[in-house]
Amino acid sequence: MSAGGGRAFAWQVFPPMPTCRVYGTVAHQDGHLLVLGGCGRAGLPLDTAETLDMASHTWLALAPLPTARAGAAAVVLGKQVLVVGGVDEVQSPVAAVEAFLMDEGRWERRATLPQAAMGVATVERDGMVYALGGMGPDTAPQAQVRVYEPRRDCWLSLPSMPTPCYGASTFLHGNKIYVLGGRQGKLPVTAFEAFDLEARTWTRHPSLPSRRAFAGCAMAEGSVFSLGGLQQPGPHNFYSRPHFVNTVEMFDLEHGSWTKLPRSLRMRDKRADFVVGSLGGHIVAIGGLGNQPCPLGSVESFSLAQRRWEALPAMPTARCSCSSLQAGPRLFVIGGVAQGPSQAVEALCLRDGV
Repeated sequence: MSAGGGRAFAWQVFPPMPTCRVYGTVAHQDGHLLVLGGCGRAGLPLDTAETLDMASHTWLALAPLPTARAGAAAVVLGKQVLVVGGVDEVQSPVAAVEAFLMDEGRWERRATLPQAAMGVATVERDGMVYALGGMGPDTAPQAQVRVYEPRRDCWLSLPSMPTPCYGASTFLHGNKIYVLGGRQGKLPVTAFEAFDLEARTWTRHPSLPSRRAFAGCAMAEGSVFSLGGLQQPGPHNFYSRPHFVNTVEMFDLEHGSWTKLPRSLRMRDKRADFVVGSLGGHIVAIGGLGNQPCPLGSVESFSLAQRRWEALPAMPTARCSCSSLQAGPRLFVIGGVAQGPSQAVEALCLRDGV
């Protein structure tokens, strides 16, 4: 591990993936990191599936996906990894749902989505898989909510989202699924809504104060954070261009309101298309794109207790458009774009005893 100014954190560098990729689908199951599909150097979706044994630090090729795809969602269900939606080799949304059986090393097809979709958000709760929104073949954002029942291998419809979107951030908190942001075509969505899994009803919360594309979102200690992104001009500001920002907006779930933090509490770097997560009482922001001509390698954390930002050790490999996954005290940053699609697999870790 290598460490710099952030004494609580260090980077762990894993062997690079055999296949470079961006928009790969990632999952963690029983000490194995799975990387599925994505786009390779040719810019086309892959059927390649690989797994990293976390103990031996070795990669193993898995049986290829039955459907080559990029940008799919993945959910771990016991010894299975369910892959949902995405985009195929002709840039069309995918309806196919496939499960990788870890113990048997093979794929099985499952009931397809009622409608093909890319940018689907998925959440697992009590062995059920909830799929929210997406973009269909007609490029229109979807409001559909579906729940997958593994025992019956079927999708059931639930009440639709108030705001159709794709690529939204989702958080499970208590018995509610929170849905934040996303997109409608090229326009970022500011809606913030919650689905009550018991009452099966939707609640609209106050919208994000500012409209930003490629922002980073995280939930920690009863608050939802929306960070950075590409600020969009207002509907009447014809001369303004999108620009990178270091904005920090925080929603308090108990009080039901947004706070836009002052300039002194904004991120140190303006960035978009970056990895964000929550580790050890800190919100961390990793890499992405900024005003520089190449991807950012900078990393910073916001202490929830001290309410201030601190620089952390830089990424070993500067990248944007990365896949990410949190597993215990590690936040994995996988693939993405450096000079081209990347093979890098690195994890920001909490040091022992912190």
